[in-house]
Formats: sequence, structure tokens, C-alpha cells
Amino acid sequence: MKAILGTKVGMTQLFDSEGRVVPVTVIEAGPCTVVQKKTRDTDSYDAIQVGYGQVKERRLNKPELGHFKKAGVEPKRVLREIRGESELAVGDTYTVSIFSEGEKVDVTGTSKGKGFQGVVRRFHFHGADMTHGSMIHRKPQSSGATDAARVFKNTRKPGHMGHERVTAKRLQVVKVDAEKNLLLVKGPIPGPNGGLVTVRGAK
Repeated sequence: MKAILGTKVGMTQLFDSEGRVVPVTVIEAGPCTVVQKKTRDTDSYDAIQVGYGQVKERRLNKPELGHFKKAGVEPKRVLREIRGESELAVGDTYTVSIFSEGEKVDVTGTSKGKGFQGVVRRFHFHGADMTHGSMIHRKPQSSGATDAARVFKNTRKPGHMGHERVTAKRLQVVKVDAEKNLLLVKGPIPGPNGGLVTVRGAK
């Protein structure tokens, strides 16, 4: 099990050994600290809870502070659970050095929110003529069902777009900078700059 929390910094480009341009996303990942460990005997499944990012104690409530105090670690801004068996113990810290160049990873983040959008932007509807009095233009038109007298679930309608959990799979790790806690992966990843992401070893 390989997984680390990080922050999306932005995109840039590198040149490979053959002089080709490679677009990469820079992720400031880790260091992460193990705050809690779950096992099949105690919780019926294997997992570790890791903390990432610094936070002031006054920004946490007493239960949260007690959770960190029990583990003997400094308070962290973000807590996430990573499923699977792990040899790490509570209090252990790890960095981006767990990954190597050329490795494939899955990056999970929250996509950018687009607000309330119509069907043309949300589902790429073609739209109707803008001339000859069509009066339809960018409208969704019929809902499909007449006898049912209701709208079926998952019918493509205007609504909230974006701000969803998205995973970009099998991205190549181009460079690992353990000194600066940076991970450079090929191609784009979901979310805005500054957004929280989880980087896992590809399945």
C-alpha cells in the first residue's frame, strides 16, 4: 500500500532525454504522519489514518486535540484514512520518497465547481437552430416519459456541475524531489491549485 496526501501546486513542463516537452503537474506531497492504525482484530478491517499539514491548536476542538495527544503527534490540518495493510506504526512519518520515477500512480481530488449549468455545457447537448423561430436554442426539450408522469432518475437535466470526487488513473511519475517534498506527474490532475489530493500507487 502506497499513498500520500498533498497539495496541487500547478502545472509546468519539462524536457525528457530526447528533448520532447512533457507537461507535468507539481504536487507538494507530505510529509505525512500516522495518527491511528486499525486492524482486523479491533476494527474488522486494515487501515491507517494519516495527518497532513500544520495547524494551530486553537483551531481544533478538545476531542480533536485529544485524538492527536493520544497518538503523541503534533496536530495536523487534514486527516484521511488509507485502507490496506501497512508496516507503519503510530507516530511514523513518511515522505514522497516512497515513490520512484517512472512509476504509475492514481491521483484523487475534488474537481473545480462550475455552479448551476445548463445541458449544453453540462452534458454537451447539441442545441437547436438559432434562427427560423425555433424557440428552443439551448433548452433540454422533452423529458422522455409521458405515461409515467414523472421524470426518471439520472435524466440529463440542468443542475449543479463539478465539485465531485475525481480520480485520474495511471499517471506517470516524472520526477521525485524528496528534499522539497515535490512530486511531478505527467498530465493534469483534478482540482484547483491549492486543492487537496491523494496520490496512490496505481492498481
